[in-house]
Amino acid sequence: MSGGPARGGESARSEGTTRTATVRTTHADAPLVAAALAPDETDSMTTRVDGDAIECVVERPTTGGLRSTVDDHVVNLRVADRLVERARDHLAAGDGARRSDTNGDTDTNT
Repeated sequence: MSGGPARGGESARSEGTTRTATVRTTHADAPLVAAALAPDETDSMTTRVDGDAIECVVERPTTGGLRSTVDDHVVNLRVADRLVERARDHLAAGDGARRSDTNGDTDTNT
């Protein structure tokens, strides 16, 4: 084994080394799913939407941190995607009386 002894019980690595993972998924409404994910993103994540795809690049200093962040992202992604799909199904079913008002007009006296 070369490279000298490990310091403090950790393997020796150069300062500033990061681990990177890219998660790319496709969705029926990628911009909406990405918007739902935004509040849970951290500084270690960069997300972009490209058509029907969401691409999230995660950079962390440790493999364990990378795994944890990617795992959290995938769980949040699944939840957001399911919510968007259920909302679309609900609207497609014609339940117009319960549609949310997206134009900001909250006057119910029509």
